[in-house]
Amino acid sequence: MELQQKNIWYVTLLLTMIAGYCDTVTFVAADSIFSAHVTGNFIVFAYQIIKGYDIHAWVKLLTFPVFIIAVIAGGRIALKATNRYTILFWEGVILVLSGIAAYLFDYFNNTSEWAIYAVAMATVFAMGLQNAFGKLYAKETHGPTTMMTGNVTQASLDLGNLLKSGLKDVEVLLSFKKQLVTIIGFLIGCFMGAVAGKFFGLGTLILPGTAMIICYWYHREVR
Repeated sequence: MELQQKNIWYVTLLLTMIAGYCDTVTFVAADSIFSAHVTGNFIVFAYQIIKGYDIHAWVKLLTFPVFIIAVIAGGRIALKATNRYTILFWEGVILVLSGIAAYLFDYFNNTSEWAIYAVAMATVFAMGLQNAFGKLYAKETHGPTTMMTGNVTQASLDLGNLLKSGLKDVEVLLSFKKQLVTIIGFLIGCFMGAVAGKFFGLGTLILPGTAMIICYWYHREVR
């Protein structure tokens, strides 16, 4: 039981870091596209439209149907897979292939916006799979790993209750620690993604993809 609980902590930290990383990499290196917080693309789209950007601003809206298709695909994978971490395996594969594609585009001097958008949309798809995993197997993590608003809200409520009880409520303290893992993990991922996206580009998606595949391999016996 204790080993299982530790595993949940590790998986939560890994997934939040990967989500923060991917979200920031695509935002920095792929024309301000959010790959995890897809609804944020609505804001960027609206901003670019009123600023007089060209037709490429409309690409932001494609993230929404891509994300929906990915979640549906994640549900189908879950129905057929014997290992619930299979969804994360395919997420890792897609991220690795996205990173390889980015490097190939760069190698062949194909750095057009559409090539960048293709990699970004593949990343959105990967994040959709991670969202599906979080919804289907909620007990595998300490909370949502791609969207932090709910986690910050819960952490704030827990903090208020802890201050009221003088830090004596053990259950609330545990809940607060769980929320901190998700928030801090995502923040670390964002910093890493910002640096990677600025200096090394979308090809660095290979790193979180590899980490996800390793995570699946470690849990390959899980049913």
